[in-house]
Amino acid sequence: MNANKIAKREIVDQIKDKIQRASSFVIIDYKGLTVAEDTQLRNEFRKAEVEYRVLKNTLVKIALNELGYNDFDADLNGPTAVAFSYGDAIAPSKVAVQSIKKLNKMSVKCGMLDGKYVDEATVQALSKVPNKETLLAMLLSVLQAPIRGLAVALNEIAKKAE
Repeated sequence: MNANKIAKREIVDQIKDKIQRASSFVIIDYKGLTVAEDTQLRNEFRKAEVEYRVLKNTLVKIALNELGYNDFDADLNGPTAVAFSYGDAIAPSKVAVQSIKKLNKMSVKCGMLDGKYVDEATVQALSKVPNKETLLAMLLSVLQAPIRGLAVALNEIAKKAE
């Protein structure tokens, strides 16, 4: 094997590792971004603890196909960047969709969540879901409401009894 093929094989193996470790990823068409806008986008992904990489379509396609994912083939054309998240599965969708609205230049192609292909509409919908901490706070509030109501009612009964 020549050096170029060996280098490409290593990149495919790295992409496969990222896909397997990721809780989710989003494939983005970054066409039209200036260097400053791309830097801003990278910073936004970094703040959200999301790994953003510009990758060759053929290498991503090979990695996905070797892992048994063939649904992505149609979306892997044109300029492609992939945003991998190893923690918060919603983070890449949120950052990508917010950046698209702000910059008005790029688009989401598709993504993966829990090992399943998701189309652009699903990525858009995922971007509207609150993060885990917010959801837990909302759940806690709902669970505390009956107890709080009981405490208020008992307090009012105690005031009337005085």
